[in-house]
Order: sequence, then structure tokens, then C-alpha cells
Amino acid sequence: MLRCFALLVALLAASVPALADQDLAKKLSNPVSDLISVPFQGNWDNRVGPIEGGRRFTLNIQPVIPISISDDWNLISRTILPVMSQEAIFPGSGDQTGLGDTVQSAFFSPKEPTAGGVTWGVGPVFLLPTATEPLLGTEKWGAGPTGVVLKQAGPWTIGALANHIWSFAGSDNRADVNNTFLQPFVAYNTPTAWTFAINTESTYNWETEQWNVPVHFLVSKLFQVGKQKYQVQAGPRYYAESPATGAQDWGFRLTWIMLFPK
Repeated sequence: MLRCFALLVALLAASVPALADQDLAKKLSNPVSDLISVPFQGNWDNRVGPIEGGRRFTLNIQPVIPISISDDWNLISRTILPVMSQEAIFPGSGDQTGLGDTVQSAFFSPKEPTAGGVTWGVGPVFLLPTATEPLLGTEKWGAGPTGVVLKQAGPWTIGALANHIWSFAGSDNRADVNNTFLQPFVAYNTPTAWTFAINTESTYNWETEQWNVPVHFLVSKLFQVGKQKYQVQAGPRYYAESPATGAQDWGFRLTWIMLFPK
């Protein structure tokens, strides 16, 4: 699979002029940039569950839509809709395929960085119980604050995104949601629109007092087919820490992003 991906990237890179827009690649490293994008993010995880015998594939559909609300401010809509397929995550649990819960964020962000070059955004985040199977979601409605701060200097992007979600309604038979999400990230963009990045997408569950800490090592390439621009991204993920019900050790991420620059 990794060889096939490397061949695909090589062919695409060879078919596109070297001018493949470094600035556009840098915008993709900024979660609150004024760029419409639609990522399709595939995640493969093995050794899932208390006996480490399960497998899970999650396709996150993640449209990002900036909306100009004044001369100085944007509203950035970021949606995560997971499409999931899993098997044997608990003894006797069988297989499940369907939608997971949707996470909807809205960041109010200044259109220009601060005098010190810092870009930031804050707003609400919502948890919507859109899961089509009980084992694919929480069956809870939730809400809380979210924020992002970053700085781009030369080819580097360094920052962090965070949110906290509390459940406020839903099934009384399911555990409450009280989760903190932390995503520090570092990315390096080359003049030929390659991006090398590392991040964690850590979640702390305050109800169970457990961390889930996948660390991602990702390589991305921007390219163009006809008039349409894309980015493809791939790399391994390693679970530095995870609960007994989560995934263990290594997984893999492959993302296809459609871009709609202004």
C-alpha cells in the first residue's frame, strides 16, 4: 500500500509544474485560513478494544468553509462527519458500519495576523449524535468552547487547536461526555509545495480519567489536475497512550483534499 501511494505521489508530482503554490500549501497548515477545502481523511487502526482483537476504519469528511462577516473578521466553519466500519472491538460485539457522531466547530478569526504575526480564532463547538449504530457514537448532545492559535514564519507553521465538550442531553443509559481535545502541530512547507508535519490529536476523558494520544507523522503534496487543485497526505500514527477500549500501537492515515482557492 505504501509503495502504491509513493508511486501515485511521484506521478502527480511529475505531471505538475514545480510552481505548485507554496502559499496555498501554507494555508492548508492553518486551520482558520480563508480557504475552502474538503478533506476526506482515512484512518486505519488495529488492535482495538480490551482484548486488542478489533479493527476500525474511519473516513472523516471534513469540509472547511470560511465566511466573511465583516471587513476584519471571518467565521470559519469546520465540520467532522465520520463514516466508520469496525469489527470485534468488544468480545461478541460483531461488526458495525455507518455514521459516527458529528463535531461542528465555528471559529471567529481576524482576517489579518496580529502585529506579532500570530493568527487565532475562538468560538463554539458542538457534538451532534448522528451515529447510526450505538457502538459508533455517544448518543449524547454536547457543546463547549474551541480555540486555535498559530504562527507562520518562513516555511514553518507552529500552533495548537483545543476544545472541550460537555454533554447536556441524550440517552440516560450512556456515559456523560466530558472531554478535552488538544492538537499541537508543527508543519514545514517546501518551495515545491511538499509539507512535512507532526501533530497529536489527544483527548482526555474526565469521566474515566484516561488519555488517548495518537501521534501523527505526515507528508503532504499539493498538485493540480486540469484546473482543480488537490493535496494528498499520508503517514503513520502511533498511540503513545490509549484507554483499554481504544486502539494500540500503530495505525495509518491517508487523506485526499479538494481545494477551492479564491
